[in-house]
Amino acid sequence: MWLLVAREPRPDAPDWPGRRVLAAVDAVVWPLLWVLVLRHAPGPVGLVGPLVVAVAALLALGRLHRALWVNHRYWFTTWRWAKVLGGMLLLGALLKLAMLA
Repeated sequence: MWLLVAREPRPDAPDWPGRRVLAAVDAVVWPLLWVLVLRHAPGPVGLVGPLVVAVAALLALGRLHRALWVNHRYWFTTWRWAKVLGGMLLLGALLKLAMLA
Protein backbone atom coordinates (compact mmCIF):
# COMPACT_ATOMS: atom_id res chain seq x y z
CA MET A 1 0.00 0.00 0.00
CA TRP A 2 1.29 3.47 -0.92
CA LEU A 3 0.80 6.43 1.35
CA LEU A 4 1.03 9.77 -0.40
CA VAL A 5 1.47 12.93 1.63
CA ALA A 6 1.13 16.24 -0.17
CA ARG A 7 3.09 19.05 1.45
CA GLU A 8 2.18 22.69 1.16
CA PRO A 9 4.48 24.65 -1.15
CA ARG A 10 7.14 26.66 0.59
CA PRO A 11 6.20 30.35 0.94
CA ASP A 12 7.98 32.94 -1.16
CA ALA A 13 11.26 34.26 0.19
CA PRO A 14 11.20 37.81 1.52
CA ASP A 15 12.41 40.51 -0.85
CA TRP A 16 15.02 43.05 0.25
CA PRO A 17 17.53 45.30 -1.54
CA GLY A 18 20.63 43.47 -2.71
CA ARG A 19 19.05 40.03 -2.44
CA ARG A 20 19.52 39.21 -6.14
CA VAL A 21 23.24 39.98 -6.05
CA LEU A 22 23.88 37.96 -2.89
CA ALA A 23 21.71 35.13 -4.20
CA ALA A 24 23.70 35.06 -7.45
CA VAL A 25 26.97 34.88 -5.51
CA ASP A 26 25.59 32.15 -3.26
CA ALA A 27 24.27 30.23 -6.27
CA VAL A 28 27.64 30.14 -8.01
CA VAL A 29 30.01 29.80 -5.04
CA TRP A 30 28.73 26.47 -3.69
CA PRO A 31 29.16 24.48 -6.93
CA LEU A 32 32.55 26.15 -7.42
CA LEU A 33 33.57 25.02 -3.94
CA TRP A 34 32.79 21.42 -4.91
CA VAL A 35 34.99 21.79 -8.00
CA LEU A 36 37.74 23.34 -5.87
CA VAL A 37 37.58 20.45 -3.39
CA LEU A 38 37.76 17.99 -6.26
CA ARG A 39 40.75 19.77 -7.81
CA HIS A 40 42.66 19.43 -4.53
CA ALA A 41 42.07 15.69 -4.25
CA PRO A 42 45.25 13.92 -3.10
CA GLY A 43 45.02 11.20 -5.74
CA PRO A 44 43.84 10.84 -9.31
CA VAL A 45 40.07 11.15 -9.64
CA GLY A 46 39.76 9.52 -13.05
CA LEU A 47 36.45 9.86 -14.81
CA VAL A 48 34.66 11.09 -11.69
CA GLY A 49 36.47 14.46 -11.84
CA PRO A 50 35.11 15.71 -15.17
CA LEU A 51 31.67 14.30 -14.31
CA VAL A 52 31.53 16.23 -11.02
CA VAL A 53 32.71 19.40 -12.78
CA ALA A 54 30.02 19.04 -15.44
CA VAL A 55 27.27 18.37 -12.89
CA ALA A 56 28.46 21.29 -10.76
CA ALA A 57 28.39 23.59 -13.80
CA LEU A 58 24.83 22.51 -14.65
CA LEU A 59 23.73 22.97 -11.06
CA ALA A 60 25.38 26.39 -10.94
CA LEU A 61 23.52 27.47 -14.07
CA GLY A 62 20.18 26.30 -12.69
CA ARG A 63 20.83 27.93 -9.33
CA LEU A 64 21.95 31.16 -11.02
CA HIS A 65 18.76 31.22 -13.10
CA ARG A 66 16.67 30.78 -9.97
CA ALA A 67 18.69 33.40 -8.07
CA LEU A 68 18.37 36.06 -10.76
CA TRP A 69 15.01 35.50 -12.45
CA VAL A 70 12.95 33.49 -9.96
CA ASN A 71 14.40 35.13 -6.88
CA HIS A 72 11.31 34.65 -4.73
CA ARG A 73 11.97 30.88 -4.95
CA TYR A 74 15.70 30.99 -4.14
CA TRP A 75 16.76 30.06 -0.61
CA PHE A 76 20.33 30.72 0.52
CA THR A 77 22.49 27.61 0.88
CA THR A 78 25.03 29.48 2.99
CA TRP A 79 22.37 30.37 5.56
CA ARG A 80 21.15 26.78 5.69
CA TRP A 81 24.58 25.30 6.34
CA ALA A 82 25.56 28.14 8.69
CA LYS A 83 22.62 27.16 10.91
CA VAL A 84 23.71 23.51 10.88
CA LEU A 85 27.33 24.41 11.65
CA GLY A 86 26.24 26.86 14.37
CA GLY A 87 24.14 24.15 16.00
CA MET A 88 27.05 21.73 15.93
CA LEU A 89 29.39 24.34 17.42
CA LEU A 90 26.85 25.12 20.15
CA LEU A 91 26.45 21.43 20.94
CA GLY A 92 30.23 21.01 21.12
CA ALA A 93 30.54 23.99 23.45
CA LEU A 94 27.81 22.61 25.69
CA LEU A 95 29.51 19.21 25.79
CA LYS A 96 32.80 20.85 26.68
CA LEU A 97 31.09 22.78 29.48
CA ALA A 98 29.50 19.58 30.73
CA MET A 99 32.89 17.85 30.80
CA LEU A 100 34.42 20.69 32.83
CA ALA A 101 31.64 20.73 35.43
